[in-house]
Amino acid sequence: MKIQKKYKLLLLISLFATAVSAQTIEQARTLFSNGEYKKAAPVFLKYVKSQPANGNYNYWYGVCCLKTGNPSEAVKYLETAVQKRVTGGRLVLGETYDQLYRFEDAVKCYEEYIDDLAKKKQSTANAEKLLAKSKLSLRMLKGVEKVCVIDSFVVDKEGFLNAYKISEESGKLYAFNDFFESEGVHPGTVYETELGNKIYYADKGKGQKLYIYSQNKLQKDWGKENMLPANINTGGDTNYPYVLTDGVTIYYASNDENSIGGYDIFVSRFNTGTGAYLSPENVGMPFNSPFNDYMYVIDEYNNLGWFASDRYQPTGKVCVYVFIPNSSKQTYNYESMDQKEIAALAKLSSIKKTWADQQAVTDAHQRLTAAMNHVPEVKKQSDFSFVIDDNRTYHSLSDFKYAQARDLFQRYQQKAKEYQQQVQKLDSMRQQYAAAHAQKKGQMNAAILDLEKRVLQMSQELEEDAIKVRNTEKQHLK
Repeated sequence: MKIQKKYKLLLLISLFATAVSAQTIEQARTLFSNGEYKKAAPVFLKYVKSQPANGNYNYWYGVCCLKTGNPSEAVKYLETAVQKRVTGGRLVLGETYDQLYRFEDAVKCYEEYIDDLAKKKQSTANAEKLLAKSKLSLRMLKGVEKVCVIDSFVVDKEGFLNAYKISEESGKLYAFNDFFESEGVHPGTVYETELGNKIYYADKGKGQKLYIYSQNKLQKDWGKENMLPANINTGGDTNYPYVLTDGVTIYYASNDENSIGGYDIFVSRFNTGTGAYLSPENVGMPFNSPFNDYMYVIDEYNNLGWFASDRYQPTGKVCVYVFIPNSSKQTYNYESMDQKEIAALAKLSSIKKTWADQQAVTDAHQRLTAAMNHVPEVKKQSDFSFVIDDNRTYHSLSDFKYAQARDLFQRYQQKAKEYQQQVQKLDSMRQQYAAAHAQKKGQMNAAILDLEKRVLQMSQELEEDAIKVRNTEKQHLK
């Protein structure tokens, strides 16, 4: 009788334990399905320790590690899952290899995954895209630029532009909402040139995608917006524009199919001869990574460069890197270096590893400190700035002493406004020309040439009018 009671008790305990275990694994799988990987991970780890050969347990825990920013921990579990032929294992393992900069392994993994899909007569389109990105990443790894990164700052993604301490001579950076005084969530940024007469910015367009536009300032007002051509505004989101003081070199970020993961940084140049932007180039590693990299800025006055990345950062955080810009690109010798070492340089695992010239680093730190402690000059608000002679610059109509000179200046202002409108129209036509097909270009040639002549003529007339205003005013002052 006692043995029978004992047997029943043990059976109840066993059934209770099984029920609790089943509930725990199901809860973990529910959390996993909902993307709550951090909460699910401890449960899967417990199970994978109890059954190390279980492919599903290895897969679930490996994915949790990957999604919570620990690809190094994830890789061995996902490799086990692939050995056990868990569905989707190769796909996630390829992503893990990418994040670890093991691009040769990623290429092989994706190729095997594509073979598996083909045997099952399933679509390989998405896998083909991932394979192409890994191949591109591998090419970039073989050409990592030698760049000296002097410092880095981990900051909140929201308001990250506050970490950029660039000189007034290099223009200004704004969040879209701050510049346009708008509300709501808007990820766009704005770059305003040093003179404050032109802006480049990202705004939402067709399909809620982000496109880069420009506007010229006409007296006090901003003119019509012009979308940059299609070779810059491609299929993905395009954002974070910055233009060098030469007025032709533009850096920006895009997450289209030519990026290796999230946003990549690209550079293009405006060809004033053809009125078109050259084919954009990916700036490569270490600036770009399998994560989001953007807002590349060169402060030529302070000889400092800046860019932001969320590589290996928790949600809501980004790292802003400060580097010394190179006058020409030099790369590491991939073939002669240890693969872990070149990967570490590409990832910027340790910025001190990039310090080949300690004196250059010291000097750059001094420039950075001065830039961070600099208080921008508050410029006096004025209606305009018109030079009369070496000793006089007028900023309002009340500065004129002679009524006739004031009237001449007002006519000059009106003509200057018309001139800026024509310049803007010409700029718009040139951008349309760059994106047009051959037949359309032929139709536009004559109109563009006529407008160029008109703009040149107006420019000459403005110079003559300005001289007339100055001479009239100075005659009275005598």
